[in-house]
Amino acid sequence: MSPAGTLTWRLLRDLRLTELEQAGDGWQQLSHRADADRGRVDRAMTARLRETQAGESAEAALGRLRRLSRNFQYLHTECGLIRSTLDALAADLAEPQRRLKDALRDAEDLGFTVHEDGSVAYPAATADTPTPGLGADKAPGGTVRGGFPLAPDRLADIARHPFPSTNPHAARAQEIADRIAGAVTSAASIDATFAKTLDGLRAADGLDVTENTWKDVAHDTADVRTTVGHHLVAAIPVDESPAARRAWWEGLSDEQRREYLDIAPDLIGDVDGIPAAARDEANRRYLPLLIEEMEREGGQDSKLEALRMIQDKLGEPSEPPMLLLDIDDKGNGRAIVAYGDPDTSRNVSAYVPGLGTKLDAEFVTDTMQRAFDTAKGAREIDPSSASIIWLGYDAPGLGTVALTDSAEAGAPAFSEFMEGLDATNKNADPHLTAIGHSYGSLAVGTAARQSGGIPGADDIILLGSPGVGVDRAEDLGVSREHVFVGSAENDPVTHMPNIKEAAVGSAALASPVGALQASRVTDHLHFGQDPASAGFGAQRFKVDDGPRMIAELGFFDAHSQYFTPSLDQESADNIALVVGGQPERISREAYR
Repeated sequence: MSPAGTLTWRLLRDLRLTELEQAGDGWQQLSHRADADRGRVDRAMTARLRETQAGESAEAALGRLRRLSRNFQYLHTECGLIRSTLDALAADLAEPQRRLKDALRDAEDLGFTVHEDGSVAYPAATADTPTPGLGADKAPGGTVRGGFPLAPDRLADIARHPFPSTNPHAARAQEIADRIAGAVTSAASIDATFAKTLDGLRAADGLDVTENTWKDVAHDTADVRTTVGHHLVAAIPVDESPAARRAWWEGLSDEQRREYLDIAPDLIGDVDGIPAAARDEANRRYLPLLIEEMEREGGQDSKLEALRMIQDKLGEPSEPPMLLLDIDDKGNGRAIVAYGDPDTSRNVSAYVPGLGTKLDAEFVTDTMQRAFDTAKGAREIDPSSASIIWLGYDAPGLGTVALTDSAEAGAPAFSEFMEGLDATNKNADPHLTAIGHSYGSLAVGTAARQSGGIPGADDIILLGSPGVGVDRAEDLGVSREHVFVGSAENDPVTHMPNIKEAAVGSAALASPVGALQASRVTDHLHFGQDPASAGFGAQRFKVDDGPRMIAELGFFDAHSQYFTPSLDQESADNIALVVGGQPERISREAYR
């Protein structure tokens, strides 16, 4: 806006903020043009050449077209960043300019004079206390400077006039001078911050978009986000319902939505109520920035490995398609991945994993695969089906798995996520299924037993459950006919002892007689009634018993195969039938 250190109150007063906004609009037009040109290169030229030509010459031409596409993408991104920065600069300067004009108006109304340096002169006035040499009722006029009380100019004034003025105008003039100085200081600070950000957006001579260039783009995006992000953050209705957030997002212009996706993808990527396609685009943009940040800060290798693996998977073809609905490194890591579009599918399931789940390589290769298998199975029942893996909480480890803390912390987030699925789904009456596996079933149960149950959930599936915090299926917010249980006989988690049984088991360690007594004494598990029992009253479906716990050296193998067709086809089929909207076809098993 101005060279450093030269901002005056006159410049701030006369600044036309609309000119900054108009300049931003010009950069936005360039951004749109570059994006449109990139689209034409990709769709009309590259695609057509790939379809009609082959050979070395064709490959060379395709390489040049890819480079041209990258160049246009670079222009699109950088011009958009400049536009957002200019718009934010205008918005930030509006407040100190308003405060300055208010102060100048007050000075004019009082007959004060504002000098070029921002000092304020006030006239002589009648005084309550006599002033030597001026008569009993006269107080001289004067000039005051604004700014911090210990600033050099203010200290000099105090040295010259050590006693407070008896003129009643003096205090008012000082207050106005301080407001003028404060407005100019604030504007100068804003000016310096934005000048540095804009200067960082200068492109190097020439335009060769390389990997290093894209790292610069990531740095530029982060810098602009730091400078202007508060405007974007303040506008998101985070304290409102997912339905209200969806309405807010749909009420934004295309340019406003693009600004969020370009500059603050992490703000949008985890907002329940934002459509899945927008969340996916936001998280795909945010993921490389997150990886770069973790690499720079020396982040945990296990999380970094998982993030890189997820990034690789996003670049691979997938049927059903993969959508990234959330990604973050906080806590044990966050990742929400959908297979199939949860906004257009009639049937949507969300699966909460349990004990020991965290963002690592096993999550990508095993836990995500479970959701993929469920989606494929459900689509055989109804092609309009999608399945989600929801790692939106810190699942417990062995040291805390006997406590309810993780479930209680994760339940509200899961409920809000499900409410968001219901809000963004485009079908009139979507069929939503909540799936909890292992300790995840307690998290689902904790969410379900709240007033009104899990928002939008029609069915609940509990797999390998140690109990869900209630004693009856109907206490989960849906009727017992809509609660389904898969519980393998050789799954040790489904035999997790309650407190009374644990005491008997401890006695068994010291006595052979106690060992005989350490049989099940009730049908209650650690977290309540056994979901596979008659007393709980859910719909129990058949699953494979799994390997025996010790004899076949597969202590927990039976706990981990419910979703996997190659290990337990019957269980996977039954899950797919419920998720796909045909639960009446499940194969049933007797209660324990």
